[in-house]
Amino acid sequence: MALLFHPRPFLVSIPAIKAAFSEPKPQFRFSTSAVRAESAVTTTTNGTAILWYKHDLRIEDHPGLIAASQHRCVVPLYVFDRRILSRFSDEMLELLLFALEDLRKLLKEKGSNLMIRFGTAENVISRLVQEVQASSLFVEEEVEYELCAMLDTVKKSLSTLSFKEENPEIVMWSSPFYDVKSLNALPSSFDDFQKLKLPIVSGLAPPELSDNLLDLSWGPLPTLTDLKEYMDDVSDGGNLKEYMDDVSDGGNMKKEWTLLLKSSAENMLQKKKQRRNLEPKSAESENGNEKDSVSNTTERMKSEKSAFVTSQGNLVGGGSSLVLIALAAYLRYLEGTSRYEFQEVHAKLRLTEKREGASFQALFGSALLLGIISRRRVYFETIKYEKERNGGFLSPFGYSTTTVAAAINGVSSIEWYWLLALKTQRNKAGNFSYRIWRWNNYLIQYTVSGHKGPAILLVHGFGAFLEHYRDNLHPIAVEGNRVWAITLLGFGKSEKPNIIYTELLWSELLRDFIIEVVREPVHLVGNSIGGYTAAIVAGLWPSLAKSVVLMNSAGNIVPGYSPLGYSEDRRISGAVWLGARLLLVYLRLNIRNTLRSFYPTGTDRVDDWLMNEMIRAVSFKICFLERS
Repeated sequence: MALLFHPRPFLVSIPAIKAAFSEPKPQFRFSTSAVRAESAVTTTTNGTAILWYKHDLRIEDHPGLIAASQHRCVVPLYVFDRRILSRFSDEMLELLLFALEDLRKLLKEKGSNLMIRFGTAENVISRLVQEVQASSLFVEEEVEYELCAMLDTVKKSLSTLSFKEENPEIVMWSSPFYDVKSLNALPSSFDDFQKLKLPIVSGLAPPELSDNLLDLSWGPLPTLTDLKEYMDDVSDGGNLKEYMDDVSDGGNMKKEWTLLLKSSAENMLQKKKQRRNLEPKSAESENGNEKDSVSNTTERMKSEKSAFVTSQGNLVGGGSSLVLIALAAYLRYLEGTSRYEFQEVHAKLRLTEKREGASFQALFGSALLLGIISRRRVYFETIKYEKERNGGFLSPFGYSTTTVAAAINGVSSIEWYWLLALKTQRNKAGNFSYRIWRWNNYLIQYTVSGHKGPAILLVHGFGAFLEHYRDNLHPIAVEGNRVWAITLLGFGKSEKPNIIYTELLWSELLRDFIIEVVREPVHLVGNSIGGYTAAIVAGLWPSLAKSVVLMNSAGNIVPGYSPLGYSEDRRISGAVWLGARLLLVYLRLNIRNTLRSFYPTGTDRVDDWLMNEMIRAVSFKICFLERS
């Protein structure tokens, strides 16, 4: 589909830009427990620094690398740890290998190298710290619960070791997009956050690295086959190992659940429909494949500058230079070109533009997650193109193309939810703490209460969030249960990407949450649309649900189970948009009375916090309707 000129208001403020990528300056954002950035970059240290790469696979705009480069020697390290790799699809694993290959090449050009190790991060890093007598370990700050727990394990492991001199210092770093002075002052509403008009932090040029390489075994990069075999080996653990050890057929169940992760809800429904109608299975359903990737429909020889490096060819990746070429092609979609690598990006854009602007995150989301290119690099490259297109100026009336708007909105949204996740995970609400889980590259908020007993998963309704059950979590847990509550994608403080939301999407999210986070079958409890989604999960993947409790369950239609029509695109009509705006006005005027009708015996529960959160959630929904 064609992308046409569509002016829109700015979603982020445009600061005065002197130089998008300048020489290294003390602009790093370290955690409060870490050494201050100023001293880290202005004082040369004689010790050795280890730079632990995770999803920051670049040398440009890398504050951690710049700070580490002030040491006499730097040892860049990547650890193939299953706790990190288990979040990735097969295509993402392939993309990871290409990114690491490019990263090693770039580091060698700077006189350094990239060390490759397999195992748990705490064991690998502890051994390496002792081997090189490292004085500092540089690591990027995290928001995901499992990765934060892994960092804590690394810290504890290092604290148990004995060193001739002081223990190595762990320096946490990040690449701040907005110049946020205090997370505590961060508004919970994106609208309120926009009003702050915070400047965007400039990027950083890559540093010069010392060629004082230590005599170390740097290790070879594995092949994709080797990596898959490593992931399949459960001899030293796996996501489901703890539960599987307690059941007689744990090995078979683990294989079954692993296959479930690779099956889509839509394919499962098609299989059930075909069995019911006694129709022959299609090849796609038989193999459990998703829709054909672009690579299967175009057999032309790829250009050496093609950024679609994986066998499936769905994601932009490779190295930073290839990603930048793809970004340039994406931004210039409206311009004619004879360059094949540009035409290829344009073709993929048309296939992934399910709704306005959705193609950006679909194509570039994985490269941003791996850190092949930074979010602020995307921002400044996009602004640079926008100024070139407009004679050196930025229009006050909006962006000149939808691709420019998609890129700016995409990186701004990713950064906003990262900041929100960082803030919420540090806060404790009542008897529970917030945790963050990454699903399909998106940040999902959840909580858990209780340490033993049956597993129960609570799923909220439309317009709500996990706090819907804030007064139920602890009472259910103290009765001898382990209780999880999740905020679905697109709701509350979970991420709200520019994608098409369906009941099948949410059911796959719950399925993966049960397998990857809870790690055992659960008693599913759902309210409203949460009940509808829970019922779909139990119907499609019965091995995941011990029981289902539905409260005021709601829902629409499921393909194959209703004579009514079903639209895959589910585009928003003008009538729906207008109805949504009217609904928001109505709720703002009547939210208190409406909520009190839901709590006839406890009207005191309808406090300002609940009303504000409901309005905020609905406002987010309206925002996405406007962008549809």
